[in-house]
Amino acid sequence: MILFVNDLTVIDFSYLCEQRGAVGESWIVDMTLHGDLNDESMVLDFGLVKKQIKTIIDDTLDHKLALTNQAIVETLDSNTQTNVSFNYAENKTINISAPSQAFCSLKCEKVNEQVVSDYLIAQIMPQMPSNITKIELELRAEDINGFYYHYSHGLKKHDGNCQRIVHGHRSTIGIFENEMKSVRLQKEWALRWQDIYLGSDEDLIEAQSLKFIKPVVDAYNFAYVAPQGYFELSICKTQCEILPVDTTVECIAQYIADELKEHNQSSKYKVVAYEGVGKGAIAYA
Repeated sequence: MILFVNDLTVIDFSYLCEQRGAVGESWIVDMTLHGDLNDESMVLDFGLVKKQIKTIIDDTLDHKLALTNQAIVETLDSNTQTNVSFNYAENKTINISAPSQAFCSLKCEKVNEQVVSDYLIAQIMPQMPSNITKIELELRAEDINGFYYHYSHGLKKHDGNCQRIVHGHRSTIGIFENEMKSVRLQKEWALRWQDIYLGSDEDLIEAQSLKFIKPVVDAYNFAYVAPQGYFELSICKTQCEILPVDTTVECIAQYIADELKEHNQSSKYKVVAYEGVGKGAIAYA
């Protein structure tokens, strides 16, 4: 017997790419379970599928930074803090220090849907009842008819996992000028923020203030303390944009609207900014 659940969850995470650096991603998860009927004449109760399996996926990868074998990983003496260094295109480097729970080591050469699917199945299967014989996961990006960008960020004031300093999303954007959709402006912002790290001005520190990592060349350096622990990041300026506010989706939407308004006072703007799939914020200027 086969049981399926489409749109089980969305994984919002970032990964390190040899060409692109830190890449924010959002993948929708569809699941198929193969097995015999249990005493309730079910393969598995839908409530358990949605709760138990979604929880395993969330705890394994969601709102984390996925690491490949190319990353240099150092666990500090406390075993709770991990340093990561990664070299990518054009002799660029990204250095990160964060609580160990902020990372997911995939033990692969390259991150893609199949690698992540196989990894998640390996985590889920041992926790399934004996009547489950096979699990299949399909990870897919949202079908977006328009422009989108990949961004990474960290929210130090967040009580949940959004505080992790390099996690991210693949997000569409809608921009309206004087109540008309502007394809031109949507494209401009999607290109401007392709594979971007959005940092908050208040989290910037001087290079000599980094505690656990070395600054990279021509970098922005960030550090903050959040409920999960201490976070540091040194990343090339060319892959960053500094916002004068927090990088919540609400503030991102307002930042874009205000930037547009500053350059054209005669127009009215509406910005629909997404944080991954199916959620976001609307701002006006």
